[in-house]
Amino acid sequence: MTSQFEGKVAFITGAARGQGRAHAVRFAEEGADIIAFDLCEQVDSVGYPMATPEDLDETVNLVEKTGRRIVAERGDVRDFDRLTEVVGRGVDEFGRIDFVLANAGVFPAIGDQRNTMASFIDAVDIMLKGVYYTIEAALPAVLDHGDGGVVVITSSAAGLKSVSSGFDTMSHGAAGYTAAKHGVVGLMRHYANSLATKNIRVNSVHPGGVATPMIFNEAAGRFVEEHAGFGAAQQPLLPIAPVEPEAISDAMVYLCGPSGRYLTGVALPVDGGLTAK
Repeated sequence: MTSQFEGKVAFITGAARGQGRAHAVRFAEEGADIIAFDLCEQVDSVGYPMATPEDLDETVNLVEKTGRRIVAERGDVRDFDRLTEVVGRGVDEFGRIDFVLANAGVFPAIGDQRNTMASFIDAVDIMLKGVYYTIEAALPAVLDHGDGGVVVITSSAAGLKSVSSGFDTMSHGAAGYTAAKHGVVGLMRHYANSLATKNIRVNSVHPGGVATPMIFNEAAGRFVEEHAGFGAAQQPLLPIAPVEPEAISDAMVYLCGPSGRYLTGVALPVDGGLTAK
């Protein structure tokens, strides 16, 4: 049986681990070839260990086990020239791009670094400017084949409400994260309106807490212990554990596949009801 993404190519940022890796593997299982992009080094304003080159190697291994091909490169979404270079290499290898999953992100609202101005600047540069650069770098390739395409931006529940639960959790990092994740909703609506005549659909996904190293780490655990109100504010309506990254991948597949063919300009929460509180 032909997979729904047979002959398609997905460009995924933040693909070394977590949600990005889950998306890469799931889209490969659905028949897509993958262009994977990740920094794989530490950002000073981030208070937990970030992905490593070995993490990206494991994404390559998992995608190749599905029988699909992958181009995996390290780079910074803050670097438009590097994004353009990697897109070019991927298109040279696979001939096209159909799906752009602008997923790369950090969570600078925890750890001691959250109180530095750099945490605000890095949040906006990575998760707002970086999303814009990602889409702009990939867009010529999506337009080139003339078959339309799909862009999905990974926002957050914090793109619909504040990640800060009160004065005690207020920080430059929390402000930057909330501002960036709200900002990409504006980008989503800009592109949804601008690209509709080219049959390119654009949506955003808004996860709550997802079971990845971004929230399962020592700095996050300590932050929740010290700020009980924060933990309570992040509890969804449904009695569930943190969402598995594969559940976010389900939403990505839905939005990119034939099932989502009528959806554009949609901000889709996948959060167990967190943003409905």
